[in-house]
Amino acid sequence: MKVISIILIVIGAIGLLLSTMMFGDIGLAAGIASITAILSGVNFLNLNKKISTN
Repeated sequence: MKVISIILIVIGAIGLLLSTMMFGDIGLAAGIASITAILSGVNFLNLNKKISTN
């Protein structure tokens, strides 16, 4: 689960950088998707910490 969270954070960061080069609605959609990937990765990382401590 830790690997999945790291991959999501990295892909989200790359997508956020690439979304700044896009125009119009496509750039906005790519930005929203990359922020969603970053938040999912962070939450997977938090969940992994909670599971591993128990």
